[in-house]
Amino acid sequence: LTVLGLFSAIYHPVGIPMLVQQSKRPGVTIGINGLAGNLGIAFAALSTGLLVKYFGWRMAFVVPGLLSIAAGFLFSKTAPIESAAPASRKVSHVQLPKHLAVRTFMVMVASGTTGSLLFNFTTNGNTQMLTERLEGIVSDPASIGMLMALVYAIASIAQVIVGRLIDRFPVKPLFFGIVASQIVLFALASQSAGWLWYLLAVAYMISVFGAIPFSDAMVVRYIDDSMRSRVSGIRIAISFGISSLAVYMLGPLVKASGFTQLLIAMSFIAAVSAFIVLWLPGEAQMRTARQVTG
Repeated sequence: LTVLGLFSAIYHPVGIPMLVQQSKRPGVTIGINGLAGNLGIAFAALSTGLLVKYFGWRMAFVVPGLLSIAAGFLFSKTAPIESAAPASRKVSHVQLPKHLAVRTFMVMVASGTTGSLLFNFTTNGNTQMLTERLEGIVSDPASIGMLMALVYAIASIAQVIVGRLIDRFPVKPLFFGIVASQIVLFALASQSAGWLWYLLAVAYMISVFGAIPFSDAMVVRYIDDSMRSRVSGIRIAISFGISSLAVYMLGPLVKASGFTQLLIAMSFIAAVSAFIVLWLPGEAQMRTARQVTG
């Protein structure tokens, strides 16, 4: 599993900059990519349950592995050949002043960390939480997988919508609005059960998935192509490294305090995210700083 994760880790720092390199609407591109990724999570929740139930746990690794090999082969045959590495190209626009660049990067890393914490807590804990909150209503593993897949499928659409909004409006107010909604939704979910909890789970996953495109959008909007892979790599290494603790902490935290306290904790993390986003420089401030620098 460690080796699998090691090779899979190349995607975010290399794949995202590659996708947006020639894109005229990077927000939409990031949103569609996120939709595909999260539909993969949705399908995994369903397919893994069915594969394990009918063919055993080994096939839950074999089938995705074969699909990944096929996708890699197809990519090697269809991807355009690059004439030069991005780092060797001429800078395409005036860079942000150092103090704003550092501040923006810190917001990227910090918001990416809190967002990844929420993502890991929810995606790793939702199935068990659904089993608990719908106890006596749904118990079959396949049915639980289908309900979980539906949550992720609906929530994934948010990334495309958010991507379109990012191309049209300033990042800061959009980002703040989404993370602020997480505070309320996690708090409400902590006090609910049954189908009401399920509806709130759909809502808070929409907000969690909807927040994902912003870190990549900030890299695209504020970082030149020649630096994007390096900046993305550093940001992801820090935020994913810290947020991976969520996977380790989830079991002991739920065992000691239960899912109600976990949801309250996630509401608090969302509040921290909102505070971090407020520190992001506004579009007008960045535009003025670029003009002065230029």
